Amino acid sequence: MELLFKLLLAHLLGDFVLQSDSFTKKKEKNGLSSYHLYLHALIHGLLSLVLIWDLEMWYIAVIITVTHLLIDALKIKLTRKKNKRWMFTADQVAHLIVILILVNLHLGKNEIVPDSFPAYIIPLITCVVLLTSPVAIMLKVFFTRWKLTEKDTGIYGLKNAGRWIGIIERLLIFVFVITDNFSAVGLLLTAKSVFRFGDLSKAKNMKLTEYVLIGTLLSFGIAILTGLFFKNYIA
Repeated sequence: MELLFKLLLAHLLGDFVLQSDSFTKKKEKNGLSSYHLYLHALIHGLLSLVLIWDLEMWYIAVIITVTHLLIDALKIKLTRKKNKRWMFTADQVAHLIVILILVNLHLGKNEIVPDSFPAYIIPLITCVVLLTSPVAIMLKVFFTRWKLTEKDTGIYGLKNAGRWIGIIERLLIFVFVITDNFSAVGLLLTAKSVFRFGDLSKAKNMKLTEYVLIGTLLSFGIAILTGLFFKNYIA
């Protein structure tokens, strides 16, 4: 199980945290001729090797590197403007399947875990990382089905403020859940409703209200489920 979280953490860091928008665009634009594609796959392999911290398992890092390169190359080849959302999902599922296969093949083998290293640390870091950029990007991809312009919103805010607010609220909810402080989750939701939906009522735009409501429920829901998962895992 430790290997699963290590490979998931490596994937989240490589695919979401350490990959900028400009890097992704260059990779998609130039395809197989772009060094960004090969560098991206290599980064995944190196992250896997570092997190596994066992040179005898070097082959896992090699498999991760090669399969990531092949999956991403296929994604770039098949992606069109109309199927970007579905290709993103298929890409992530494919990477997850590779990780699960590697973990399944490795079951029963010993893993190197330092005695002074608590078993819950890697799962905890994985959950925290998941709730930052990965979920933010996943929600952004999900909402590409609906287009909102500045004319729709009628509200002009700070650049990327919504993204950071979402990350902070998810991390807070995660902490509240794993510490059994569910009343604080309700308080946070109430506070956000007062401030955010107050602005929405002034805008009088049903499309914007539904957009924000869906985003809020998804963000809160993912954070709560992640917290419950971690809580049950360490139990």
